[in-house]
Amino acid sequence: MKRSQKDIDSRRAARRKQISGTLEEWKSSAFDNALQQFDTAARKLKLSENQIAMVKQPRRVTEVMLPVRMDDGRIEVFKAYRVQHNIARGPAKGGIRFHQDVNVDEVKALAFWMTYKCAVVGIPMGGGKGGVVVDPRTLSEGEKERLSRRYMAEMIDLFGPDRDVPAPDVNTGPQVMSWMMDTYSMHHHNYVPSVITGKPLEIGGSEGRRSATSLGIAFCIRRACEKLGMKLQGARVAVQGFGNVGSYAAKFLQDAGCTVVAICDVYGAYHDPGGIDVDKAMAHVARKGSLQGFAAPRLKDPMKILELPVEILIPAALENQITGKNAGRIQARIIAEGANGPTTPEADRILDAKGAFVVPDILCNAGGVTVSYLEWVQNRMGYYWTEERVNKDLKRIIETAFDRVYDTMKKFRTDMRIAAFIVAIQRVAEASEMRGLYA
Repeated sequence: MKRSQKDIDSRRAARRKQISGTLEEWKSSAFDNALQQFDTAARKLKLSENQIAMVKQPRRVTEVMLPVRMDDGRIEVFKAYRVQHNIARGPAKGGIRFHQDVNVDEVKALAFWMTYKCAVVGIPMGGGKGGVVVDPRTLSEGEKERLSRRYMAEMIDLFGPDRDVPAPDVNTGPQVMSWMMDTYSMHHHNYVPSVITGKPLEIGGSEGRRSATSLGIAFCIRRACEKLGMKLQGARVAVQGFGNVGSYAAKFLQDAGCTVVAICDVYGAYHDPGGIDVDKAMAHVARKGSLQGFAAPRLKDPMKILELPVEILIPAALENQITGKNAGRIQARIIAEGANGPTTPEADRILDAKGAFVVPDILCNAGGVTVSYLEWVQNRMGYYWTEERVNKDLKRIIETAFDRVYDTMKKFRTDMRIAAFIVAIQRVAEASEMRGLYA
């Protein structure tokens, strides 16, 4: 059912308020931020100019216009992108998002992070990302299906189980993946579940995929507490963003004995020092579609959720939430990045000086792509695992990666973000050198 324009405008205004920051920082480029992180790690690795040339910039940026027939008979045209950053270690891997603010700079940054996210956890895949400039709340179910199928049809030469394997992202999910997989399969006159991940179980999806990113965050936080000598049980937690990632992360930590004291979504933030019942919050969202009207004390300024007196902070909303403007007021000892790029480079320097322990996005939220990889493996074998088996493999992969990054941090005397890039860049650069140049 389509939402009214008044409701759409209200949601947009709420979102703008939530992500407010200094104008200068919001104008900063996500891709430029990503390249700054790369450059710092590359200097520590002493990469040559040739090595940098092989692994820094995206290999392919595709932009298309998607004409879609709407329910009222008119044709609307949507701009869409797919960026393949690097495929030295395997096929490109990365989600497709539907959002009105999608732009090529953002997609390039996200594809860049996917390359190094896969590399840091040792997955034999490269980095890709896609997006369509659309507010999906304005689409009917039929219009969304036609847009999804058109995207795959227009980009079909890019995709394939050994070329580029997309997945869900912001405002897409198992149903959109089903339509795209079916479109690809129809064009190839074959059933090809391994062309896409994040599918429903009925057509080749993996057990454990829905909560994989959140479970990976929980594994990272538990490991961080062990390294820092902190007690996980009883730790206070604030979660910015109560979508799939944030809500499940909150639930896993609550189940582990933490006290979740604050949660938020685009409609507002809720803070109770005595603890919020995450199960009730999730049930409320399942019924109402958002946290709006949830029975808990509200914060007047949703951005203050980042500055509460907690031990663990999980930014699981959007990019550039922790900036030079608010980083100095953040009190959390552990910041576990559930979102991609929630912290600006300037904020990183402030947090490091404060002694905050940041578990970077390319490690912290890699649980989703890890289980996407496991889904791809299962599709290739035609043999499917139990959720217990999937979660066991996820735990092993994430904890091994965390320990490798932590040891690298100590060796190079740097922070966890740069250490993660050092591990990842080294792997991508080595793969690129081994493969050489075809000419």
